[in-house]
Amino acid sequence: MRLKPGRPDIAAYADRFDVPLAEGTFGVTFLGVASLLLDDGTSAVMTDGFFSRPPLLRSAFGRIAPDEARIDACLARAGVEQLAAVLPVHTHYDHGMDSAVVAARTGAVLVGGESAANIGRGHGLSEDLIRVATPGEPMTYGAFTLTLVESHHCPPDRSPGVITEPLVPPVKMGAYKCGEAWSILVEHTSGRTALLQGSAGYVAGSLAGRKADVAYLGVGQLGIQSEPYIRTYWAETVEAVGARRVVLTHWDDFFRPLDQPLRALPFAGDDLDVTMRVFDELATAQGVALHFPKVWQREDPWRDLP
Repeated sequence: MRLKPGRPDIAAYADRFDVPLAEGTFGVTFLGVASLLLDDGTSAVMTDGFFSRPPLLRSAFGRIAPDEARIDACLARAGVEQLAAVLPVHTHYDHGMDSAVVAARTGAVLVGGESAANIGRGHGLSEDLIRVATPGEPMTYGAFTLTLVESHHCPPDRSPGVITEPLVPPVKMGAYKCGEAWSILVEHTSGRTALLQGSAGYVAGSLAGRKADVAYLGVGQLGIQSEPYIRTYWAETVEAVGARRVVLTHWDDFFRPLDQPLRALPFAGDDLDVTMRVFDELATAQGVALHFPKVWQREDPWRDLP
């Protein structure tokens, strides 16, 4: 099969970058890939916290490590000083690599599976700042209740397996094995509920009976799957939890630093246009609002739910 050159034009979806702005103290800020900051003005949690974004050639052929200057700059720009928890959605480098540094900088607990714990241990986090989650067991951090449900990575998983010992960078990209992949369910005392699905994979039936008004849906590599897979992914996430608004993540080229405008992943690794064609059809038929988030912008996707 011949690959298409170039990448989708994200400007074609300019009208979809319209998640309602946060007007009160509660907001969700998209920080690239699957990194999301949820902040109610008193407590805050973050998924991934991946800010280093090393370039392609270094990632593919060299050794990589957290770029602490970039991490500090991004935390400052997002106004983050303290976090209650940092939760890698899985432990590939574009999700988990910076998570221990972010936890150390913000006093957060690093929450995930044993693979995430070993990233924390490799950074020197104390055990009281590491929590190995029990799948399906709710955990409370401030006003947030977080439940991690076992999931799968979108195929192909180029670094499968688990991280079995403390990981001390710099290391090859493949050392950041996928580890445990999660669907993260969020409940806030304000009544807001969300599904944070960092990778376009799923476990059939795992979210049955769960409820979330908003779904932040990772779509990286989804556009190179078959159409039946794309439809099933929507059914096992959006339909399963009854979400009325979907906000797409993990569509941006993570080899490009966050101080440059975001662009879509190239066709060699994904086809966002295919994903949007199928998702548009499903969202329209089901009355679900479909959006992209604006990076750095505090948004409130629970406002004006359809």
